[in-house]
Amino acid sequence: MRASATPAMSSGLLTDVGRQRQGGVNQDAALALDLPRGGLYAVADGMGGHAAGELAANLALDALSQHYLDARSSPPVRLAEAVQAANMAVLRHAVGEYVGMGTTLLVALIDRGAVTVAHVGDSRAYLLRRGDLYRLTEDHSWVAEQVRLGHMTEQEARDHQWRSVVSNALGGEERVRLELFGFPAQAGDRLLLCSDGLSGVVLDHQLLELLGRSTDPDDTARALVNAANDAGGPDNITAVVVDVHRDVRLPAYPLPQRMEDGPTYVDVLLSAQRGNSLITYLLLMIAYFTLLGVMLIPERRVLLGLTGTTLLVCVLIGQRLWMARRSGTVLSRPTASPDRPATASPPGTLTGRDHPAPDSRH
Repeated sequence: MRASATPAMSSGLLTDVGRQRQGGVNQDAALALDLPRGGLYAVADGMGGHAAGELAANLALDALSQHYLDARSSPPVRLAEAVQAANMAVLRHAVGEYVGMGTTLLVALIDRGAVTVAHVGDSRAYLLRRGDLYRLTEDHSWVAEQVRLGHMTEQEARDHQWRSVVSNALGGEERVRLELFGFPAQAGDRLLLCSDGLSGVVLDHQLLELLGRSTDPDDTARALVNAANDAGGPDNITAVVVDVHRDVRLPAYPLPQRMEDGPTYVDVLLSAQRGNSLITYLLLMIAYFTLLGVMLIPERRVLLGLTGTTLLVCVLIGQRLWMARRSGTVLSRPTASPDRPATASPPGTLTGRDHPAPDSRH
């Protein structure tokens, strides 16, 4: 266990093998990395056999953190590129005795007042905000697809023999498919990243009760793992809990928006995110022409300065309002609230999707 802290947040990380069938080998791995303006947090759940699953999970997190720290693009682009680097690290090692290995990957990047989530597989992200619990991610699995199509209930999915069959994972193909989205953080937010060893046995209303306790992230993570073990602990259990202590201004870059058709190839997401950067170029153009006008027409410098400043403020306010409105789609419906039991459906707009042949976690 380890804990880290920044001026605006604190985190706790706990991973446990639970009462598992893997003979004592923990195929989960977790990451809690402090950054100058926030932190990088991740959970990976390996598959493909004892040693292979453990190797895949650790390779993914090593490549993820190294690429993110080394790259210089905007944080959402850097995060997507880091997930692709993690995918290639797993794919390159999936030879010989490690053929067929893979791993899920769930990442939360906190940068100033923004949270950006990258998601591949069936590990889950939850957000506790003002007493309500929001499930931020949808499982990339066969049973989750059946639930979305209305062919199976949430409870049936929990008990199904194929509940560990994932339809998307790192190491499956050269271009990773992932979900990438962001939303503004608020003071008092509590974020949970966990493997399916926790979410598969602890219900949402139980998560709400445990996350809602006034305990620090380390103690909360320990309580979550203990709850999963008390429920049978059939798999590796990993929990990362992050608390946001105060409001911080949003970064200047636009946050990525959730794609409605589910996991999307990384190059498509990167093209969309770079396209969103046009707002940055617009701001730079306004500033440039304002300064140019002030220098070339000094007798109008006051008018030009006020006009340029007004345009900059209007664009920034418009961007913030648009981002706030779009973030509501991520938090549109709580899965558990203090005054009612957890709902059976995950948040957001759920639609049927086509997936490649599923991979099975062993």
